[in-house]
Amino acid sequence: MIIIPGPTSQELGKNIAKQLKARISPIEFTRFPDGESRIRFECNVEGDDAIIVQTTGPPQNENLIQLFLMADNAKDMKARSITAVVPYFAYARQDQRFRPGETFSLKTIITLLKTCGVKRIISVNSHNSEILKTMPIHIQDLSAIPLLAEHYKNKGFYNTFSLSLGKKGLDTAIEASNVLKGGYDYIPTQRDRTTGVVTLEEKPLPIRGKDVVIFDDIISSGRTMIKAVACVKRQGAKTVNVACVHALLTEEVKGKILNAGADQVVATDSVQSSISVVSIAPLIAEALAKKEAHERG
Repeated sequence: MIIIPGPTSQELGKNIAKQLKARISPIEFTRFPDGESRIRFECNVEGDDAIIVQTTGPPQNENLIQLFLMADNAKDMKARSITAVVPYFAYARQDQRFRPGETFSLKTIITLLKTCGVKRIISVNSHNSEILKTMPIHIQDLSAIPLLAEHYKNKGFYNTFSLSLGKKGLDTAIEASNVLKGGYDYIPTQRDRTTGVVTLEEKPLPIRGKDVVIFDDIISSGRTMIKAVACVKRQGAKTVNVACVHALLTEEVKGKILNAGADQVVATDSVQSSISVVSIAPLIAEALAKKEAHERG
């Protein structure tokens, strides 16, 4: 096994390699004058199980192109197998044709990865893990929610109420509550399929006087989370805390969430940001180690 940390996941890739005591292939990364990416592997990967670690947060298109270049390069260099570790999987939210004539973006990205030689993908808290099971590449979607909950537990937030956004996200709140032991619920949401705008429906919650953590997979514009924090604050929560897996938000959005009443906002290092305080390296390393052990029999 050889770990190849991509341009977007240098630290994460190195941390995964450290967890596994695995070899690393450093890359030489530069840009041509017109902005196109140039990548060179500094180690030979022939005959190796190549693990490419490349998250694909903003700028998604550039980061995906880099992933395609690295995967195809590993194939040309005769790697025995190619696994793409893509913690934030760009375009995964377009996981069906919501309206006639729309592109099925997730399917297109996976088709391209397969063409580049990828045999397996490891992602983290993708938008719809069930649809991933229907794709022509084996995709293992891990959950970092227990790690986020453990972070709050280690900070003294035990017997804390866990909340998710939307009924579809209730499993997220249940996962967190299994760690925090303080009960769970969800705040109803509705997404407009044309505009993408999410509306939030306020409902009574059993949270007065309690510490609350609101869990979500992604925060980008922060509009829904800002409304959720304000809703929980109005209902008398003792503290309101926010945890997300993929932090695509700006510092301005973080400030707005705090101004709405959040006591703190934390995220994983699936995408590097100022709030990325929980590492998913152990989670990914464990999945890779189990795969290797299984293949060894």
